[in-house]
Amino acid sequence: MPVRDLFHHAVRNALLRDGWVITHDPLHIEFGGFDFFIDLGAESLIGADRDGRQIAVEVKSFASASSLSDFHTAVGQFVNYRLVLSKTEPERTLYLAVAEYVYKSLFGTGFGQIAIEAHRLKLIVFDEEQESITQWIE
Repeated sequence: MPVRDLFHHAVRNALLRDGWVITHDPLHIEFGGFDFFIDLGAESLIGADRDGRQIAVEVKSFASASSLSDFHTAVGQFVNYRLVLSKTEPERTLYLAVAEYVYKSLFGTGFGQIAIEAHRLKLIVFDEEQESITQWIE
């Protein structure tokens, strides 16, 4: 099983505070002869707009020396996980969870915004210190 991301617990706690129930930690999927481990699976049981909604969340800290290299890895992983989920759990929506400072410095740039649109990325932006979700980007 893969090592947990630096912000794994912060995102987990933020989801719980936001009314989500963690159903998988990690979400393990066997597909095409490979084992895939998405950081978190969750379901919302409350709120009319989210009743029964299922999500998968991949947490990324962007902690290496090259944020652009981390970006390439995260987007590639997101695209592959989305493909696997579309074949195995099509009712589950995939999100990439990133800290506010990562969103502002990378995803909030012109390049980042174009990449979000081109790759159809869905993001959860979180405050790692407050362990709270600050933005859902669909």
